[in-house]
Amino acid sequence: MAISIAAAFSIDGLLRHRVIVTLGKGGVGRTSVATAIALIAARRGMQTLVIETDRQRPIAAIYGHKPGLEPVALEPRLWSLFLGGQESVEDYLGLVVPRPILRAVFASSLYQYFVNAAPALRELTMMGKIYHEVERRPKSKLPWDVLVVDAPASGRALAMIRMPFVARETFGGGIVGREAGEVTRFFRDSAKCAMIAVTTPEVLAVGETLEIHHALEALQLATAAVLFNRTSSGGFEAGDITRMLTRASGSTRLKHVTELAEIARADLRRRNQERRALSIIQRLIAEPTATLREHRGLSGHPLGAALAAELEHS
Repeated sequence: MAISIAAAFSIDGLLRHRVIVTLGKGGVGRTSVATAIALIAARRGMQTLVIETDRQRPIAAIYGHKPGLEPVALEPRLWSLFLGGQESVEDYLGLVVPRPILRAVFASSLYQYFVNAAPALRELTMMGKIYHEVERRPKSKLPWDVLVVDAPASGRALAMIRMPFVARETFGGGIVGREAGEVTRFFRDSAKCAMIAVTTPEVLAVGETLEIHHALEALQLATAAVLFNRTSSGGFEAGDITRMLTRASGSTRLKHVTELAEIARADLRRRNQERRALSIIQRLIAEPTATLREHRGLSGHPLGAALAAELEHS
């Protein structure tokens, strides 16, 4: 049986997509990776919109702005927009429901109850809004070359991604069903949409990455690439540690070599774990992978810029 070999990761190939969604467990650096991808796109002259879903840790705040329903300019060719609250639901419904019906809906106490009680509606509208920003954006507004979506943590993100598929089956030929069908067809177009899994080598993060991949497969969505974040930059091996100890054994001046060797061994164990994790991912997900180093002491824009430089040369 032939074994397929994944193509090498290419930022150029990734930026050919109209929508790039970053997915992953909370805490793996998903937002920093989304920032890095958006920075590369904008600095290559592409009109880039970052869609944010976490009001607590917005990319816009890095630039001193509050995220909002309308795109906010962050730097040349880079914009931010927030999705997730009731305002986002109403903004999206304004795109798909006739105005007279919409006014009656908003005035209904049942609508207010339904929105507050049904987070699934918010998730459905988040996917619909992404679709509209690419496929149905008014010609009077600035067109986007690429959207980078910083999705929520994996559990909520998968619920968000599933919702159009569920709504299409549930609502059939009605307004909601037809709209959901358009959204699902759009996201299944692998030439337009790329789902990127961001992980670190920790067991739980790798496990959730595999769950994300299988969940996407079940929806007939492809994992376009896996990005391993926060990997060690150490370059020595076990033999280097042995040689260091051997050379220091005859010297009384090198009192701290044993302690340094133990630190080196700990880092080597970490890198061995990273290699095993990368091997598992490459064996089970036949898509491009890339590694990103840990940048201790960096956060916000400097971290995004450092990761962007790595992705440019990966």
